[in-house]
Amino acid sequence: FLMERKTHVKINRKEVILAKLRKSCSCTPQKLKNFVMDFFPVLRWLPKYQCKEYIWGDVMSGLVIGIILVPQAIAYSLLAGLKPIYSLYTSFFANIIYFLMGTSRHVSVGIFSLISLMVGQVVDRELLLAGFDLNDDAPPALGDGSLQNDSLSNTTAFNLTHAGINAECGKECYAIGIATALTFVAGVYQVLMGIFRLGFVSMYLSESVLDGFATGASLTILTAQVKYLIGIKIPRSQGHGMLVITWINIFRNISQANLCDVITSAICIVVLVTAKELGDRYKHKLKFPLPTELVVIVVATLVSHYGKLNEVYASSVSGAIPTGFIPPKVPEFNLMLRVAVDALPLAIVSFVFTVSLSEMFAKKYAYTIRANQEMFAVGFCNIIPSFFHSFATSAALAKTLVKTSTGCQTQISGVISAMVVLLVLLFLAPLFYSLQKCVLACIIIVSLRGALRKFRDVPARYHVNKVDTLVWVVTMSASALVSTEIGLLVGIVFSMLCIIVRTQQPRTALLGQIQYTSFYEDDLEYENLSTVPKVKIFRFEAPLYYANRNYFLKSLYRLTNLDPNLEAARRKKYEKKEKQHLKKGNHRTANGLGIGETTLQLVPKQIDFQALIVDCSSISFLDTTGVNTLKEILKDYKNLNISVLLACCNPSVIDSLKRGGYFGRDFGCMQEMLFYSIHNAVLFAKDQK
Repeated sequence: FLMERKTHVKINRKEVILAKLRKSCSCTPQKLKNFVMDFFPVLRWLPKYQCKEYIWGDVMSGLVIGIILVPQAIAYSLLAGLKPIYSLYTSFFANIIYFLMGTSRHVSVGIFSLISLMVGQVVDRELLLAGFDLNDDAPPALGDGSLQNDSLSNTTAFNLTHAGINAECGKECYAIGIATALTFVAGVYQVLMGIFRLGFVSMYLSESVLDGFATGASLTILTAQVKYLIGIKIPRSQGHGMLVITWINIFRNISQANLCDVITSAICIVVLVTAKELGDRYKHKLKFPLPTELVVIVVATLVSHYGKLNEVYASSVSGAIPTGFIPPKVPEFNLMLRVAVDALPLAIVSFVFTVSLSEMFAKKYAYTIRANQEMFAVGFCNIIPSFFHSFATSAALAKTLVKTSTGCQTQISGVISAMVVLLVLLFLAPLFYSLQKCVLACIIIVSLRGALRKFRDVPARYHVNKVDTLVWVVTMSASALVSTEIGLLVGIVFSMLCIIVRTQQPRTALLGQIQYTSFYEDDLEYENLSTVPKVKIFRFEAPLYYANRNYFLKSLYRLTNLDPNLEAARRKKYEKKEKQHLKKGNHRTANGLGIGETTLQLVPKQIDFQALIVDCSSISFLDTTGVNTLKEILKDYKNLNISVLLACCNPSVIDSLKRGGYFGRDFGCMQEMLFYSIHNAVLFAKDQK
């Protein structure tokens, strides 16, 4: 039977576009109000805030996250190649802006190790190109704590032109200039992606690519911190192969290790790991996680200060951290041009991590987020703070998990965390002067436990899906051994190639009938299937398009054991020889057989079917090449008196076949060529003479 298709009213796309433009360009008070409230979601949920129910959880989670943020911000400054004060600025502004613009109630947006690493790699490269020394282990310069000109710690200077005035800029000034320019451009990219609704870009970053990227970057982060752990002074490696070069330099200079730093690192790692493991084991009994990082930093700072570890043992310390805020400054346009390409992967990674975490927790706690607004939120979390000497931010899984476990209900907790950071910025920052860098490195390395544990999941991942495991390994290896940006690009390209290869060489099968039913399955995968006499049923499990056309034909010919083109050529050859012998009056043909015997010889024994049924249930679409391929096999098999029937085609495939002329001009033969189930096609083939 032939089902009747619904008649769809043709849509005038021009009118639809014009109507949307008129609606978008119109401005009414109500529309303006909705726009403002959509752009600042806090205006919708804050008036409905249930203070008695939510305030305790928000305050508690905000305090805990703030306590965690301070040591992490100071530690991650090592990754970004910047002073700790800039990490504190970043943590403060990101929480305030996301509170105003974010749609997720739970994610913690701020400084993130992976983003800090990407910023640090760009900063190091530009410092090197500008002629600065990347060795940051020199004794910190004493003075009034000003960060505007730190040429005392680095004699190289760089001239920047700002508002027509040439100003001499030292190493730290130039480094934060690069970081803010990079952050500003990344934020602009994210806002533009939101305006043009390009959030779909994140779909090309599969879970395997993201996990591999994070694990490879974690290896790079760990490698960069080893020199602080053992207190050796080696140049910060740049460019491709940084991981290998750094380890070579570490082993070459291992004899120069600072015993004080080694002992401190060993103690800190043991304490941090033990506390983390105990926290994970007894987290159901703890109302909030232990502030281990803060305790370690406080104790280590006191020991370093009163034990004079910097003066006596030459242990590298954080140095002066000024209080208050540096006057805002517009990022340098000339520097933006230098880092415009680097900002693109930074913008994509920052957005993808933020949206994926937002969606995960929204699903868990039964509410919705707006991905496009999240892109605006994280974009402005980069644009606005870049004027206040901050660098790129993103949502972080570890801190978000802590927020939810400590009772977070809304982004009020982010404001509380920002107030804790502000307290440190205004009053407590100078107290961390004597904090050893090896302690910060320990905090960073221990925070990588989750990403490094992905190596334990490789066997299980391989058991689930071998291709995804290969994508993970390739992405991880490229991110670690080449560079993070190249690793991300390699991962995306390789995963897409895997998809292409899968569609180029998909599974193909001949189907047999499940006994006493009207269902059919793969003859090689299931037992006790019965073959249908005089009928071959072929399944192709992929779209049929130009890239897999040849594979489709080869698989069909191989499984049916018949190439119609070769058979047709063979028959023509015999017919030609037969005519030549008949003209000579010889009733014996070229191979010494009689005419009757030749007729039998012309029909090969391997042709044991009269109908070929193509199961199209897995063919999601056809391109022009795909339609022509089906028309070709229809013609070729028809020359051998074998009918070709199509079964289980979706409406898109049927429309493509109609437009391609597969059923003829008036579709008169459509009922005899197209069937809505394999069994109907089999019954029709059996009824044919």
